[in-house]
Amino acid sequence: MTAAAQSGRRAVLQFVRTPQILMLGTVQGALFLFMFRYIFGGAIHPPGGLDYVDYVVPGFLVTGILWLGMAAAPGVAEDATTGVHDRLRSLPIPRSSVMVGRSLAATALTLWGVFVSGVVGFIIGFRPDADVASIALALALLVLATYSFTWVFIAVGLTSGSAQAAQGTATLLTIPLAFVSAAYVPAETLPGWMQPIADNQPLTILSNAVRALTL
Repeated sequence: MTAAAQSGRRAVLQFVRTPQILMLGTVQGALFLFMFRYIFGGAIHPPGGLDYVDYVVPGFLVTGILWLGMAAAPGVAEDATTGVHDRLRSLPIPRSSVMVGRSLAATALTLWGVFVSGVVGFIIGFRPDADVASIALALALLVLATYSFTWVFIAVGLTSGSAQAAQGTATLLTIPLAFVSAAYVPAETLPGWMQPIADNQPLTILSNAVRALTL
């Protein structure tokens, strides 16, 4: 636990000392949310008379886990290729503690971006219609999903030959998961052959769960 905490502290300090990482994630989330709300929102009509802003914000918070969390992949790959992991292997610590610490730091950074996106969602008109327990459960689900997907990106970083390769692989994973889902549009509006894929992938299930709990 001590080694994992120190590893996480190191990763957090990297984020803090590189303000661009924090700013880019924050600005990117707000920019995309504004685009979907005001550029595409007028052309998309969710079922049941639901306002598009109420439909898209829960899905956007879920997909933000990927867009923001994918930064863990190149970070891990860079540590692996620049000798950081080799130096850590020489220390009397469990090897798993290094990645556990990285996962905690990456989760914290991702959740910060998701929090900012949630604030922006309120600014542009999103209003949950649920009791406190349901909203708390939705938040707990977001935290669990964030931590889980962080390990996916850590695995990508560990198996990539460079930071650039890790970034490309993470992007290739994120784009189809984010867009072939019910996060931004109802799955039934997708082409028939694509709907079974969208209905049975994790981001659709997570988006529908968070949407149901908050609305």
